[in-house]
Amino acid sequence: MAEKIHPSAKQQSAGIPTAVGNGNPADKSQLYNSTRPVYRPQPRRSSRSCCCSCCLWITFTIVVLIVIAAVAGGVFYVLYRPHRPSFSVSSLQVSQFNLTSSNQLNTKFNFTVTARNPNKKIVFYFNSVSVSIDSNGVDVGDGSIPAFVMPKKNTTKLRTIVSTTGQTVDDNTNLKSDLKNKKSLPLTIQLDTKVKVKIGSLKTKKVPIRVVCDGIKFTAPSGKTATTATTSDVKCKVDLRIKIWKWTI
Repeated sequence: MAEKIHPSAKQQSAGIPTAVGNGNPADKSQLYNSTRPVYRPQPRRSSRSCCCSCCLWITFTIVVLIVIAAVAGGVFYVLYRPHRPSFSVSSLQVSQFNLTSSNQLNTKFNFTVTARNPNKKIVFYFNSVSVSIDSNGVDVGDGSIPAFVMPKKNTTKLRTIVSTTGQTVDDNTNLKSDLKNKKSLPLTIQLDTKVKVKIGSLKTKKVPIRVVCDGIKFTAPSGKTATTATTSDVKCKVDLRIKIWKWTI
């Protein structure tokens, strides 16, 4: 019977490698690798993926806010049916419109405008209104209308006197030649004010508003007899003047 040979204690204590597997001495590199932990690279989070996730969340939030605003706007419109106030020129009498030899213009207009609130649940609060009248690019009169309130489904007539004294007119303007030839003159009326809206118990901030009435024709009066301007084809456009930074829309 063959005798088994075991490594001596001296060999073990001296760290001499013994036979592995097929009886050959173990390689030093094998022994070193057997005790060294296996390196596993850690996954890295890309900065691009973080940026994409952030953009995705921002886009989602914006879309949600737009949807909420659209729904709220739809509900508001169904409940209140909001409409802008409307304006029309009821009458315009010209009692004075003459140009002196030194190109000094003197005018006087008796002006009446009708304001209507078509809303059933909305009240308008207007500041004092600045009135200006223009003819052929020349300012021919200025005036004002006191502050007023337009209740629900209300119609209000506003009267004022618009005039100018000593307004210098350029020789090259069409206004001077039309006056000389006694032609019919065009007029444009502009109203500027601020309005606050009351909806139920809620009141908004004051918002600038501009009304432009175009299509008026008149002839200058001769002597002390006033003339009445033609206002049948006058159209008044109402614009909210909202200022965003440096621009007004």
